[in-house]
Amino acid sequence: MTEPNEYGVAAGYPQPNTRLIEIASHLIPGDALEVGCGNGGDTLWLAQRGWSVTAADIAATAVHRLTQLAQETHLEHRITSLRWDLNQGLPPGDFDLINAHYLHAGPGLDRPGIFRTAAHALRPGGHLVVVDHGSIAPWSWDQDPNVGFPSPREVHTNIELDPLSSQLVRSDAQQRVASGPDGRIGEVTDHILMIQRTGL
Repeated sequence: MTEPNEYGVAAGYPQPNTRLIEIASHLIPGDALEVGCGNGGDTLWLAQRGWSVTAADIAATAVHRLTQLAQETHLEHRITSLRWDLNQGLPPGDFDLINAHYLHAGPGLDRPGIFRTAAHALRPGGHLVVVDHGSIAPWSWDQDPNVGFPSPREVHTNIELDPLSSQLVRSDAQQRVASGPDGRIGEVTDHILMIQRTGL
């Protein structure tokens, strides 16, 4: 295995999302849920830092690959990979962190309902982190200028949480430089929402 990069991830392994690193680096490790684990970069990064991660994705290939990566990196004791249809709710459990990066609204997917359930699955003091696209990447196949990107505030409003049991910690848009699959470099915008469970 080659030397790890600045994020502690060896070359050839999936990289974690920038916004997760910014946020979770300041949190005390506990139990985490990855909603839509994708290539597994976030899950591996959390597990390497002491989190016990339940990683859920509807794609069997993603779950199988993450299981392999967990074994290769000797993190299988910290990672549980599940093939899971979010239309049926969330995997059972109570969590200190629930991470949802770029969770698209697929057919019949009730995003507000999923995030509401996620907020209720947090332990007191736990955090729900939702990061959405806030712009069209230069390499995206869809360059429709009329595509809308709900603001983090709008996403939070649609979740309809009880203010007595949750607190809005962060709601903002941030730009970053990213590279696309074809190697092109461009500036993209992330919409960042962070909610903390405050009540029982």
